[in-house]
Parts: sequence; C-alpha cells; structure tokens
Amino acid sequence: MTMKAVFCITLRRGIGMKLRELLKDIDIISSKGDLDVEINGIVYDSRKTKKGNLFICVSGYTQDGHKYISDALQKGAAAFIVEKDVDVKGASVVKVQSSRTAMPLLASTFYNNPTQRLRLVGITGTNGKTTTTYLIKSIMEANKQKTGLLGTISTQIGDKIFVSSRTTPESLDLQSLFREMADSDIDYAVMEVSSHSLELGRVDGCNFRIGVFTNLTQDHLDFHKTIENYRNTKKKLFYMTKGANIINIDDEHGRIIADEVRTLGIQIITYGIDNKADIMAKNIDITAKGVAFTLVTPEYETELSIKIPGKFSVYNALAAATVAYAEGIGRDAIKEGLNNVDNVPGRSEIVKTNTPYTVIVDYAHTPDGLRNILASVKQYAKGRVLTLFGCGGDRDREKRPIMGEIAGRMSDFCIVTSDNPRSEEPMDIIRQAEAGIKSTGCDYICIENRRDAIKYALTMAKPDDIVLLAGKGHETYQVLKDRTIPFDERDIVEELLREEI
Repeated sequence: MTMKAVFCITLRRGIGMKLRELLKDIDIISSKGDLDVEINGIVYDSRKTKKGNLFICVSGYTQDGHKYISDALQKGAAAFIVEKDVDVKGASVVKVQSSRTAMPLLASTFYNNPTQRLRLVGITGTNGKTTTTYLIKSIMEANKQKTGLLGTISTQIGDKIFVSSRTTPESLDLQSLFREMADSDIDYAVMEVSSHSLELGRVDGCNFRIGVFTNLTQDHLDFHKTIENYRNTKKKLFYMTKGANIINIDDEHGRIIADEVRTLGIQIITYGIDNKADIMAKNIDITAKGVAFTLVTPEYETELSIKIPGKFSVYNALAAATVAYAEGIGRDAIKEGLNNVDNVPGRSEIVKTNTPYTVIVDYAHTPDGLRNILASVKQYAKGRVLTLFGCGGDRDREKRPIMGEIAGRMSDFCIVTSDNPRSEEPMDIIRQAEAGIKSTGCDYICIENRRDAIKYALTMAKPDDIVLLAGKGHETYQVLKDRTIPFDERDIVEELLREEI
C-alpha cells in the first residue's frame, strides 16, 4: 500500500479559566459545587479525560455520556455539564437543557473565540463541497493569503495535514483546530459544512464571513426524512453568515433559499450557467483534460480553466471564483489559483495505469453525484463506459434503485458491488441497486467482493474504454459489519495490474 504522510490531531489546550467564566453564554438550569474551580481542558470522551477537565455528558444516538461520569471522575474531572439529574461527589455539576447545544459555546469560549481572528468561509450542499474548498484555498494562496482547510478528506493547517474522520468535526474538536489556525496566523479558514453539523449544532459559535451553497439533491434522508427538512437544515448556514452568502441560482433549492434569505436583508451573490446570475460562466468548453470558460462578473470578463473535466467542475470553479470576487481578489489570482489545481483526491481522479484504457476514481455516492460524473465521462469517452458502483449500508435506502437506474441508463456495462455495507448484508444492498439497473436493459453483473469486482472491470476493459470506480473516492478503507479494512482503490488497481490480472 502507498504510504501517506499525515499528522495526528492533538487537541490544543485552552488558556485555562474558571468554570464560572466558561458558563457566561450558557443558560443554566441548576448548579452544584464550586463554580470558581479552574478548568484546564474540555472533553466529551471519558477515555480522554485528564485531571482538571470539564466533562460534557452528551446524549448521542448510540452512547450516553452520563453513563461515563464515574470513569471521568476517577480520571480527575473537575466539573461536569449534564442534562439529567445525577449524583456526583467531589466535582462541580452544571445542569443545562442540552449538553450538545452548550458544547460549541463552551468550546468557543475556552479557545478564546478563534473564528473571530479568522476569515471563515463555509461551503454547504450535497455535492461539490470538497472540490470547492480546494479551489478556494488555491485561489487564496495564489493571492498570498495563508489558508487553512477543513473537510471530508483532510484538515490542513500550514504544512500539517490531518486525516478527517467526518466532514465537519465535533464542535469541541473544531474550535481546537480553529485555535491552532489562529495561532498559526492563518488568514482564511475554508471548511465544508455538513447538514449533520448544522442540525446538531457543531458549527454554533462560529463566526462565518462567507457562506456558499453548491446544490441539493437526494441524500441523508435517513437522517432528515424529507428533502424540505434537508434544505431547511442547509439554510441555517446563511443565517449565521456575517458577510456575503453565495448561492447557486441554477439549483431549484438554491433559488428557494436565496428568496427566503433575501427577505431578511442578508447579502446574496448568485452564480450560475443557465439562469441569470451575478456571476456567470459562458463559452464553456469541456474536454478530457478539463474545462475552460469565460467568467462574467459585474466588473469584468476573463478566461479561466481548470484541469478537472465536467460541467460540475464549472459550477465548482464558479463558486470559488465568486468567493474570491466577493473578497476583492483580482482576476489574475483567480486564474492562477484554479489553474494550479491538478486534481482533488477521489474527485474525477484519473489513476495512473499505463493501460490503453482509463481508470477513474470518484466519490459519487448519491444519485446526482453519479449522474454528474457519468455525464462528464460520456462527453469525452471514445470507447465504452464501464461503471462499478455500490451503495452504503445503514444509509438512505431509497436512493439505491435510483442510482442503479442512473448507472444503467448512462453506462455501457455495470458492475454492482459492495461499498461500505456497515451492519447490512451486502447482497441485500446490491439487489436494491440491481432493481434500478434492470429497468434500463443495460448489461451488468453483481460481484459482492469489491476487489474482485475491480479485477473483473480491469479484465474486461478494452482500448479507449473508461472504467469508473464510483463511491469510494478518497476513502482508504471499507466499513464491513464487524471490522474496517484497508481499501484504497488506487492501490488496489496498481496491485491488480502488477499481478497482470
């Protein structure tokens, strides 16, 4: 396996303060014990508790922090934030309505409100968040701005790279990372803002300078239940933004959000291709090597290019360019920044294979994501399009046959396999996706083992074909029922080709 250079995240310690100072923005139901006790750290995981820490008891979906009070107490916790009546001796206890709601405010206070020292840009939407953050970061750096990044693939602070475990970190971890960015003299912090983080309050207490909406399509309905709930959750970001809100006006949900936010007098800057917008793209040229287009702003027009093919890349580049325009960054830095990005890991990423066919790895795990990458590939494919995909377990089941139908309709051959099955039976998931393919008449095969499925795809590929490995993208693991195993598709392809299949 290819070695990847990363750093482990170490939560930064705050300046240390009295519990009473920490509670200044918190609505307290009751308290017991000394509120002037010194707090030298905050944790929500009892295993990480140290002497003098404040332990926040969070009631989660699978775990309840109140059950670990005794463990934290034994490790020296000085105080507890709770939302239930508990009997604790030897430590201060503060009861609140919601520990989860209190945590981001406590974290921001403890780390001395770090986002007030950063120009924070938040990007939300179903697809395009990761690529857009990379493009913005590149533009800012071309403009000589020191820029940090937080997202699905990694967190980057200067030369340090931390592997991400979720799109948006828990609020306590997030504020710690912002503190490190502020202490590292970062100018801009560019982050992905997931719907889960907005719904669960992870980004409460963040001082957003700019908010960006990319698009909204079916995803996470196991959590949000309806598309309206999903949209309303995304919309929360734009009530938190102090400066401009940048919205894709070609997206129907973007138009709804823009109309609602405008009524409150919040600044909106729109971007688009098909509908009239403040910032637009025209003269679009899409090839296998990338896209080129004319950026149209209220002040100027300029020619831009990006080395990631597909119409979706135009939208991502437009979003990034609009952020730069809103910040007063000139066209030269925008042009240089976009041109400097060769690829984004797992996003329409061409695997180096030295074969007469092309292998592409893409994170497409939603209907719209799969539709976008296939539409892009078909624009420059000279041979067949062979699509390998699966659907995640314990997630939105309704999208599985939809993804199957899209893959079957837009591919010449499909290989349905396992993604991250989690607690579900892989073949049950595969059969649900298979139902969608059957409706299209596309030739296909089902192979449960993903490595075997990739081997099959490479074996049947002919010159000029494109093999699309969809769903895993940047991920270097596969989540099974009883364990998580290493699984980097780029390495798998290299190994299989080395074995001469």
